[in-house]
Amino acid sequence: MVEKTDYELKAANLLKAELKRKGVTYAQLVDRLAAIGVDEKEANVRNKLSRGKFTAAYFLQCLAAIETTDLRL
Repeated sequence: MVEKTDYELKAANLLKAELKRKGVTYAQLVDRLAAIGVDEKEANVRNKLSRGKFTAAYFLQCLAAIETTDLRL
């Protein structure tokens, strides 16, 4: 089993926290991603966030989809 790096964990936690702060579920995120041209399934979103394995581009797409303009690190 491959363990998450600190940065993968931090990225996943930042995205999860932002979703929670905005009150956006994974199902709603899928709909919002579709609206910006990103085809994703809810199970895939759940797995990516659970594993912490996603690209910086995907991270930014998710933030754009939930209309996050500022992120506190």
